[in-house]
Amino acid sequence: MGMRASSIFEGTDALDVGQKHKTITNKQWTMLEFFAGSGLVACGLNGLIKPIWANDICAKKAAVYNANHAGKHFVLEDIQKVRGADLPPAHMSWASFPCQDLSLAGNANGIHASRSGLVWQWLRILDEMPEKPKVLVAENVVGLVSTRQGADYRALHLALHKRGYRVGAVALDAVHFVPQSRPRIFVIAVANDATIPSELLDKGPNWLHSKAVVSASAGLPDLLWWKAPLPPKRKRDLIHLVEWDAPVDSPERLQRNLELLSPRHREQLLSSSQDPLVATGYRRTRNGEQVLELRFDGVAGCLRTPDGGSSRQLLVMKHHGAITTRLLTIREAARLMGAPDKFQLPGTYNDGYRAMGDAVAAPVAKFLGKHILTKLMEASYV
Repeated sequence: MGMRASSIFEGTDALDVGQKHKTITNKQWTMLEFFAGSGLVACGLNGLIKPIWANDICAKKAAVYNANHAGKHFVLEDIQKVRGADLPPAHMSWASFPCQDLSLAGNANGIHASRSGLVWQWLRILDEMPEKPKVLVAENVVGLVSTRQGADYRALHLALHKRGYRVGAVALDAVHFVPQSRPRIFVIAVANDATIPSELLDKGPNWLHSKAVVSASAGLPDLLWWKAPLPPKRKRDLIHLVEWDAPVDSPERLQRNLELLSPRHREQLLSSSQDPLVATGYRRTRNGEQVLELRFDGVAGCLRTPDGGSSRQLLVMKHHGAITTRLLTIREAARLMGAPDKFQLPGTYNDGYRAMGDAVAAPVAKFLGKHILTKLMEASYV
């Protein structure tokens, strides 16, 4: 059975970066994008909300952003040097702030530590702006609500509340849109004087609110339970985006990879009648030994940055009866993030993998933009 690599981007699941979204007020909604990285948020929001200023400190990510987004609005600068008084007015401010101190795989030092604590610089800049956006979004890993008994989320919620915003967090997994397990937390805040359409609010938790979100939100002031329609069932799996002509590992490396499999995973791979078959795997250390753990559900594990050998995701494939292994290509990584094939990935393999592994999946941004963010703007800016 042949599979065309581009098929994941065809049909209703495709991310049409050229599609225009006409709002009720026919305005061009604008945003300031902090920690903008490679620009997948802007990619997802294209035609919905326009970035008029974007910032990051990483030159390699800036190269990816500028290769894919027209204009001269990207500012390569340390956020600590940015001044709110210098920024243009915008309808929304988005911050995908660093996750290292909140990630379960990181040091878990919390939201006041050096890296994740840069979110406070975002709020400092907000304080300095003469005209503040009425809509705010802060994005991070699930550790924002699940670690330290939710104290990190509560600190952020209260800081936004203090600044005159009503706040609610949602948990949204990219797996609804692309074959990648990538749960993330989106903190959505709206100014006290803004109007919130009733269709966007629920009376309590719904599918957007994990147990950790509910627990971390308990007792917080001006708490909002955001509501949006459940996305339709995803139609495409990992097998639909594989670059079948990409070079594979040598027989020697293939053998080494297969030797790392547990007996159960090796038996599942060898005995499966499915052809083609694609499984993803990460190398882990279990009981002091390195193993290769596979998943056979048609979904890739969460993409990461390429720092450290265990963060590079392998593909184990059976095609026309032959078993092969190789690293995930950067184009496959981009497809797993919902980026169209025309999305440019300049630089080395590591540069491209880092640009995708440290980003927001574009269809997730598009979903939030279409079903919550633009609707807030339509009601608030009249």
